[in-house]
Amino acid sequence: MSTIKFNSAPAPGSHLLRTTTRVAWFLLGALFIFSGLIKLNDPVGTALKLEEYFDVFAADLPALGGLFKSLASSSRLLSIILSSAEVILGVALLLRWHLRVILWILLGLLVFFTFLTFYSAAFNKVTDCGCFGDFIKLTPWTSFAKDVFLLVLWFVVFFNQRFLRHSYVQGTTGIMTMTFASAIAIGIGVRALGHLPYFDFLPYKIGNNIGQLMKASAPLRYKYIMEKGGQTQEFTTYPDSTWTYKSMVALNPEDGPKITDFRVWSDEGDYTQELLRGNKLVLIVQNTDKSDRDRHALINKLFADAKQSRLNITPLIITSSSPAEFDVFRHNANFAVPFYYADATVLKSMIRSNPGFILLKDGVVKGKYHYHDIPTIGKVEEKMQ
Repeated sequence: MSTIKFNSAPAPGSHLLRTTTRVAWFLLGALFIFSGLIKLNDPVGTALKLEEYFDVFAADLPALGGLFKSLASSSRLLSIILSSAEVILGVALLLRWHLRVILWILLGLLVFFTFLTFYSAAFNKVTDCGCFGDFIKLTPWTSFAKDVFLLVLWFVVFFNQRFLRHSYVQGTTGIMTMTFASAIAIGIGVRALGHLPYFDFLPYKIGNNIGQLMKASAPLRYKYIMEKGGQTQEFTTYPDSTWTYKSMVALNPEDGPKITDFRVWSDEGDYTQELLRGNKLVLIVQNTDKSDRDRHALINKLFADAKQSRLNITPLIITSSSPAEFDVFRHNANFAVPFYYADATVLKSMIRSNPGFILLKDGVVKGKYHYHDIPTIGKVEEKMQ
């Protein structure tokens, strides 16, 4: 007698669960890689954000202040390590290399990031988490929601690993693949750290007109939040005096100035508008204590060549150091050009190099140079044409 075999039908909903799991697996890995690469594009900016967190925790937890200050001094190294780790873990997840172990490590990172973003949002400590660098600005609560979403993806993947059994790399091939991915990730960050970001997302990027970005692109419109008789109402024009003012909100904030804090001054007064006229070769010295001093001879040569240029290029220095500190530094370096002052945060946004050069032509950024890449006067004149 022949035996009749019956194929077991898939459990109801298993196909949907398999698809959901694979979508969650791909999104989780891709978002970690994307987030890491964005940070590695600008490791100095990531380090500045880490310093901001460390300063907050040092103030809120004075017993551990020494630890956080020590971490702040190593912020650039931590920037490379943490950002590279995001990329490496994302690649490992997408390749399903030691999947269970990688998922546990990812959970540790996600819990840590979720705590940071919740703390920032709940206590208004750090207004931008830096999760996606300067490419995508997120509010504290949006950052927290993003981390919660990633945790949801993690739980979907972790509890449905049976749909992700096939590993794309394993054994020696897996080790070689992950070593290569690690080298690429770390190399990207180290290269950007020693030069400038590959992609500049800051308001002072090449091609931007600083003067124009300090102005609104269109008249700002507002709505007024008013109260009367226990009732709150919104108006687009200011109502009569029987209403009590509560607040006002811009209806078109995207049309406001993109640069709001740029100001340059000297002992003689404000220099901002003069800086935005003509050809200027600007050396940014953010902090004299941390400024690389090995390039002073090349800097002085470029200053001297600029003074002789047929394009009437004005060399100058802008610093955020105190007058006393900068005076000592200037004499030690033999910098014989005018110098001016600006806010430290502004200078860090202008260029991720200390010192670093910015070329301005009537307020338009024509070039930016790390101190490892000091240009010749020929290149400067070419940019100024």
